[in-house]
Amino acid sequence: MVRIAVIGAGLMGHGIAQVFAQAGHDVAIHDQSAQALATAHERVAQNLRVMGLPPDAAGRIRLRDRLEDAVSDAEVVFEAAFEDLAVKRGVFARIEESAPPSALVATNTSVMTIGDVTALSRTRERMLGTHWWNPPHLIPLVEVVQGDRTDPKAVERMLALLREVGKSPVHVRRDVPGFVGNRLQHALWREALALVDEGVCDPETVDQVVKTSFGLRLSMLGPIENADLVGLDLTRAIHAYLLPHLSRAEAPSRTMEGHIEKGELGMKTGQGMREWPPGTADAVRSALAAHLVALEAGRRA
Repeated sequence: MVRIAVIGAGLMGHGIAQVFAQAGHDVAIHDQSAQALATAHERVAQNLRVMGLPPDAAGRIRLRDRLEDAVSDAEVVFEAAFEDLAVKRGVFARIEESAPPSALVATNTSVMTIGDVTALSRTRERMLGTHWWNPPHLIPLVEVVQGDRTDPKAVERMLALLREVGKSPVHVRRDVPGFVGNRLQHALWREALALVDEGVCDPETVDQVVKTSFGLRLSMLGPIENADLVGLDLTRAIHAYLLPHLSRAEAPSRTMEGHIEKGELGMKTGQGMREWPPGTADAVRSALAAHLVALEAGRRA
Protein backbone atom coordinates (compact mmCIF):
# COMPACT_ATOMS: atom_id res chain seq x y z
CA MET A 1 0.00 0.00 0.00
CA VAL A 2 1.26 3.46 -0.95
CA ARG A 3 0.20 6.62 0.90
CA ILE A 4 -1.24 9.00 -1.69
CA ALA A 5 -2.16 12.66 -1.34
CA VAL A 6 -4.26 14.55 -3.89
CA ILE A 7 -4.38 18.34 -3.74
CA GLY A 8 -7.59 19.40 -5.43
CA ALA A 9 -10.96 17.64 -5.14
CA GLY A 10 -12.56 19.07 -8.26
CA LEU A 11 -13.18 17.61 -11.71
CA MET A 12 -9.83 15.81 -11.90
CA GLY A 13 -8.73 15.46 -8.29
CA HIS A 14 -11.60 13.35 -7.01
CA GLY A 15 -11.21 10.96 -9.96
CA ILE A 16 -7.47 10.57 -9.35
CA ALA A 17 -8.17 9.85 -5.69
CA GLN A 18 -10.77 7.28 -6.74
CA VAL A 19 -8.26 5.37 -8.91
CA PHE A 20 -5.90 4.81 -5.99
CA ALA A 21 -8.67 4.11 -3.48
CA GLN A 22 -10.10 1.47 -5.84
CA ALA A 23 -6.67 -0.17 -5.96
CA GLY A 24 -6.54 -0.36 -2.15
CA HIS A 25 -4.19 2.52 -1.43
CA ASP A 26 -4.55 4.98 1.44
CA VAL A 27 -5.59 8.37 0.00
CA ALA A 28 -5.79 11.81 1.57
CA ILE A 29 -7.41 14.65 -0.36
CA HIS A 30 -7.49 18.40 0.20
CA ASP A 31 -9.20 21.31 -1.53
CA GLN A 32 -9.33 24.97 -0.58
CA SER A 33 -13.04 24.88 -1.45
CA ALA A 34 -14.95 23.48 1.52
CA GLN A 35 -17.83 22.48 -0.78
CA ALA A 36 -15.59 20.58 -3.21
CA LEU A 37 -13.98 18.74 -0.33
CA ALA A 38 -17.25 17.94 1.44
CA THR A 39 -18.78 16.39 -1.70
CA ALA A 40 -15.73 14.34 -2.74
CA HIS A 41 -16.97 11.10 -1.15
CA GLU A 42 -20.40 11.49 -2.73
CA ARG A 43 -18.99 12.13 -6.21
CA VAL A 44 -16.57 9.18 -6.01
CA ALA A 45 -19.36 6.89 -4.80
CA GLN A 46 -21.56 8.04 -7.69
CA ASN A 47 -18.76 7.33 -10.19
CA LEU A 48 -18.41 3.82 -8.78
CA ARG A 49 -22.15 3.18 -9.02
CA VAL A 50 -22.16 4.30 -12.68
CA MET A 51 -19.29 1.86 -13.28
CA GLY A 52 -21.33 -0.92 -11.69
CA LEU A 53 -18.94 -1.19 -8.74
CA PRO A 54 -19.67 -1.05 -5.00
CA PRO A 55 -19.09 2.41 -3.52
CA ASP A 56 -16.92 1.07 -0.68
CA ALA A 57 -13.66 2.48 -2.10
CA ALA A 58 -14.88 6.01 -1.39
CA GLY A 59 -14.42 5.25 2.31
CA ARG A 60 -10.67 4.87 1.78
CA ILE A 61 -10.38 8.55 0.90
CA ARG A 62 -9.63 10.76 3.92
CA LEU A 63 -10.70 14.40 3.71
CA ARG A 64 -8.19 16.95 5.01
CA ASP A 65 -9.01 20.60 5.68
CA ARG A 66 -5.33 21.60 5.55
CA LEU A 67 -2.92 20.85 2.71
CA GLU A 68 -0.15 20.30 5.22
CA ASP A 69 -2.11 17.52 6.93
CA ALA A 70 -2.88 15.82 3.61
CA VAL A 71 0.77 15.57 2.53
CA SER A 72 2.59 15.19 5.86
CA ASP A 73 3.09 11.42 5.51
CA ALA A 74 2.51 11.01 1.77
CA GLU A 75 4.77 8.92 -0.42
CA VAL A 76 3.29 10.37 -3.63
CA VAL A 77 1.52 13.71 -4.04
CA PHE A 78 -0.62 14.67 -7.04
CA GLU A 79 -1.37 18.37 -7.50
CA ALA A 80 -4.68 18.92 -9.31
CA ALA A 81 -5.24 22.61 -8.62
CA PHE A 82 -6.70 25.22 -10.97
CA GLU A 83 -4.80 25.57 -14.27
CA ASP A 84 -3.04 28.79 -13.30
CA LEU A 85 0.75 29.00 -13.09
CA ALA A 86 0.88 31.20 -9.98
CA VAL A 87 -1.61 28.97 -8.18
CA LYS A 88 0.30 25.81 -9.04
CA ARG A 89 3.64 27.29 -7.98
CA GLY A 90 2.11 28.31 -4.66
CA VAL A 91 0.73 24.82 -4.09
CA PHE A 92 4.09 23.26 -4.96
CA ALA A 93 5.86 25.53 -2.46
CA ARG A 94 3.53 24.38 0.32
CA ILE A 95 3.89 20.72 -0.67
CA GLU A 96 7.68 21.01 -0.73
CA GLU A 97 7.67 22.42 2.80
CA SER A 98 5.30 19.84 4.28
CA ALA A 99 5.70 16.54 2.41
CA PRO A 100 8.48 14.06 3.29
CA PRO A 101 11.69 14.73 1.31
CA SER A 102 11.39 11.32 -0.33
CA ALA A 103 7.86 11.88 -1.65
CA LEU A 104 7.29 12.13 -5.38
CA VAL A 105 5.44 15.32 -6.32
CA ALA A 106 3.48 15.44 -9.57
CA THR A 107 1.51 18.16 -11.31
CA ASN A 108 -1.58 17.32 -13.33
CA THR A 109 -1.21 20.31 -15.64
CA SER A 110 -2.50 19.57 -19.13
CA VAL A 111 -0.31 21.99 -21.10
CA MET A 112 2.17 23.86 -18.87
CA THR A 113 5.76 22.67 -18.87
CA ILE A 114 6.99 20.97 -15.72
CA GLY A 115 9.92 23.38 -15.74
CA ASP A 116 7.53 26.34 -15.50
CA VAL A 117 5.47 24.81 -12.67
CA THR A 118 8.53 23.81 -10.61
CA ALA A 119 10.76 26.78 -11.46
CA LEU A 120 10.76 28.09 -7.87
CA SER A 121 11.15 24.68 -6.22
CA ARG A 122 14.35 23.50 -4.57
CA THR A 123 13.89 19.73 -4.95
CA ARG A 124 13.03 19.52 -8.64
CA GLU A 125 14.63 16.10 -9.00
CA ARG A 126 11.56 14.49 -7.38
CA MET A 127 9.04 16.57 -9.33
CA LEU A 128 7.41 15.54 -12.59
CA GLY A 129 4.21 15.74 -14.57
CA THR A 130 1.38 13.24 -14.60
CA HIS A 131 -1.18 14.41 -17.12
CA TRP A 132 -4.38 12.47 -16.46
CA TRP A 133 -7.25 12.69 -18.95
CA ASN A 134 -10.82 13.54 -18.05
CA PRO A 135 -12.49 11.56 -16.57
CA PRO A 136 -9.36 10.15 -14.89
CA HIS A 137 -11.09 7.08 -13.45
CA LEU A 138 -12.15 5.97 -16.96
CA ILE A 139 -9.41 7.09 -19.37
CA PRO A 140 -6.46 4.65 -19.25
CA LEU A 141 -3.70 7.02 -20.37
CA VAL A 142 -1.50 9.04 -18.04
CA GLU A 143 1.36 11.03 -19.60
CA VAL A 144 4.35 10.94 -17.24
CA VAL A 145 6.42 13.98 -18.14
CA GLN A 146 10.10 14.18 -17.27
CA GLY A 147 11.25 17.71 -16.49
CA ASP A 148 14.77 18.92 -17.21
CA ARG A 149 15.74 18.30 -13.58
CA THR A 150 13.62 15.19 -12.88
CA ASP A 151 15.55 12.16 -11.64
CA PRO A 152 14.94 9.25 -14.08
CA LYS A 153 14.38 7.01 -11.04
CA ALA A 154 11.41 9.20 -10.07
CA VAL A 155 9.93 8.61 -13.51
CA GLU A 156 10.36 4.84 -13.16
CA ARG A 157 8.71 4.88 -9.73
CA MET A 158 5.73 6.76 -11.09
CA LEU A 159 5.36 4.56 -14.17
CA ALA A 160 5.41 1.45 -11.98
CA LEU A 161 2.82 2.87 -9.58
CA LEU A 162 0.45 3.84 -12.39
CA ARG A 163 0.73 0.43 -14.03
CA GLU A 164 -0.01 -1.19 -10.68
CA VAL A 165 -3.33 0.67 -10.39
CA GLY A 166 -4.35 -0.34 -13.92
CA LYS A 167 -3.40 2.73 -15.93
CA SER A 168 -1.54 2.80 -19.26
CA PRO A 169 1.21 5.36 -18.61
CA VAL A 170 3.63 6.66 -21.24
CA HIS A 171 6.99 8.34 -20.67
CA VAL A 172 7.21 11.82 -22.23
CA ARG A 173 10.97 12.35 -22.40
CA ARG A 174 11.05 16.06 -23.30
CA ASP A 175 9.22 18.75 -21.36
CA VAL A 176 7.30 20.57 -24.11
CA PRO A 177 4.04 22.55 -23.80
CA GLY A 178 1.04 20.27 -24.29
CA PHE A 179 3.16 17.11 -24.04
CA VAL A 180 2.00 14.51 -26.62
CA GLY A 181 -1.78 14.13 -26.34
CA ASN A 182 -2.82 17.76 -26.23
CA ARG A 183 -0.45 18.75 -29.03
CA LEU A 184 -2.12 16.14 -31.23
CA GLN A 185 -5.64 17.00 -30.05
CA HIS A 186 -5.31 20.74 -30.50
CA ALA A 187 -3.61 20.40 -33.88
CA LEU A 188 -6.83 18.69 -34.98
CA TRP A 189 -8.95 21.38 -33.31
CA ARG A 190 -6.99 24.17 -35.01
CA GLU A 191 -7.69 22.68 -38.45
CA ALA A 192 -11.33 21.98 -37.53
CA LEU A 193 -11.89 25.59 -36.48
CA ALA A 194 -9.98 26.91 -39.49
CA LEU A 195 -12.34 25.02 -41.82
CA VAL A 196 -15.27 26.81 -40.15
CA ASP A 197 -13.49 30.18 -40.19
CA GLU A 198 -12.83 29.82 -43.93
CA GLY A 199 -16.42 28.83 -44.75
CA VAL A 200 -15.49 25.34 -45.98
CA CYS A 201 -18.21 23.75 -43.84
CA ASP A 202 -20.32 24.34 -40.75
CA PRO A 203 -19.42 23.07 -37.23
CA GLU A 204 -21.92 20.20 -37.42
CA THR A 205 -20.20 18.90 -40.55
CA VAL A 206 -16.79 18.94 -38.90
CA ASP A 207 -18.06 16.80 -36.03
CA GLN A 208 -19.92 14.41 -38.32
CA VAL A 209 -16.89 13.90 -40.56
CA VAL A 210 -14.64 13.04 -37.60
CA LYS A 211 -17.13 10.79 -35.81
CA THR A 212 -18.18 8.80 -38.88
CA SER A 213 -14.80 8.35 -40.59
CA PHE A 214 -11.29 8.24 -39.15
CA GLY A 215 -12.57 8.78 -35.61
CA LEU A 216 -14.03 5.28 -35.68
CA ARG A 217 -10.63 3.66 -36.12
CA LEU A 218 -8.46 5.89 -33.92
CA SER A 219 -8.77 3.68 -30.83
CA MET A 220 -7.39 0.74 -32.82
CA LEU A 221 -5.06 2.43 -35.29
CA GLY A 222 -2.84 5.35 -34.30
CA PRO A 223 -1.53 7.90 -36.85
CA ILE A 224 1.95 6.35 -37.14
CA GLU A 225 0.45 2.87 -37.55
CA ASN A 226 -1.88 4.27 -40.21
CA ALA A 227 1.01 5.82 -42.12
CA ASP A 228 2.78 2.47 -42.14
CA LEU A 229 -0.45 0.70 -43.10
CA VAL A 230 -1.12 2.79 -46.21
CA GLY A 231 2.58 3.01 -47.01
CA LEU A 232 5.09 5.77 -46.34
CA ASP A 233 5.44 6.50 -50.04
CA LEU A 234 1.72 7.28 -50.31
CA THR A 235 1.81 9.24 -47.03
CA ARG A 236 4.69 11.34 -48.37
CA ALA A 237 2.82 12.07 -51.59
CA ILE A 238 -0.29 13.15 -49.71
CA HIS A 239 1.71 15.37 -47.36
CA ALA A 240 3.65 16.98 -50.21
CA TYR A 241 0.37 18.12 -51.76
CA LEU A 242 -1.76 18.80 -48.66
CA LEU A 243 0.47 20.16 -45.89
CA PRO A 244 1.03 23.57 -47.54
CA HIS A 245 -2.75 24.10 -47.42
CA LEU A 246 -3.27 23.33 -43.71
CA SER A 247 -3.73 26.03 -41.08
CA ARG A 248 -0.66 27.60 -39.51
CA ALA A 249 -2.68 29.91 -37.27
CA GLU A 250 -0.95 31.00 -34.05
CA ALA A 251 -4.03 32.72 -32.62
CA PRO A 252 -7.40 31.27 -31.57
CA SER A 253 -10.17 30.92 -34.17
CA ARG A 254 -11.91 34.18 -35.08
CA THR A 255 -15.29 32.40 -35.18
CA MET A 256 -14.71 31.09 -31.67
CA GLU A 257 -13.65 34.55 -30.49
CA GLY A 258 -16.89 35.98 -31.89
CA HIS A 259 -19.00 33.52 -29.91
CA ILE A 260 -17.06 34.25 -26.72
CA GLU A 261 -17.60 38.01 -27.15
CA LYS A 262 -21.36 37.36 -27.28
CA GLY A 263 -21.25 35.19 -24.14
CA GLU A 264 -21.87 32.01 -26.13
CA LEU A 265 -19.47 29.70 -24.30
CA GLY A 266 -20.75 26.27 -25.29
CA MET A 267 -22.92 23.72 -23.53
CA LYS A 268 -22.91 25.64 -20.24
CA THR A 269 -24.66 28.61 -21.90
CA GLY A 270 -26.79 26.68 -24.40
CA GLN A 271 -24.90 28.10 -27.37
CA GLY A 272 -21.32 27.87 -28.57
CA MET A 273 -20.04 26.89 -31.99
CA ARG A 274 -23.20 24.74 -32.01
CA GLU A 275 -26.64 25.16 -30.40
CA TRP A 276 -27.45 23.17 -27.24
CA PRO A 277 -31.18 23.30 -26.46
CA PRO A 278 -32.27 22.24 -22.94
CA GLY A 279 -31.47 18.59 -22.25
CA THR A 280 -29.10 18.04 -25.18
CA ALA A 281 -25.91 18.78 -23.26
CA ASP A 282 -26.89 16.32 -20.52
CA ALA A 283 -27.65 13.72 -23.19
CA VAL A 284 -24.16 14.14 -24.67
CA ARG A 285 -22.54 13.82 -21.24
CA SER A 286 -24.58 10.72 -20.40
CA ALA A 287 -23.80 9.07 -23.74
CA LEU A 288 -20.10 9.80 -23.32
CA ALA A 289 -20.06 8.41 -19.78
CA ALA A 290 -21.85 5.23 -20.88
CA HIS A 291 -19.43 4.79 -23.78
CA LEU A 292 -16.36 5.20 -21.56
CA VAL A 293 -17.75 2.91 -18.84
CA ALA A 294 -18.36 0.19 -21.44
CA LEU A 295 -14.84 0.57 -22.85
CA GLU A 296 -13.30 0.45 -19.37
CA ALA A 297 -15.32 -2.62 -18.43
CA GLY A 298 -14.14 -4.34 -21.60
CA ARG A 299 -10.54 -3.36 -20.95
CA ARG A 300 -10.62 -4.80 -17.44
CA ALA A 301 -12.48 -7.98 -18.40
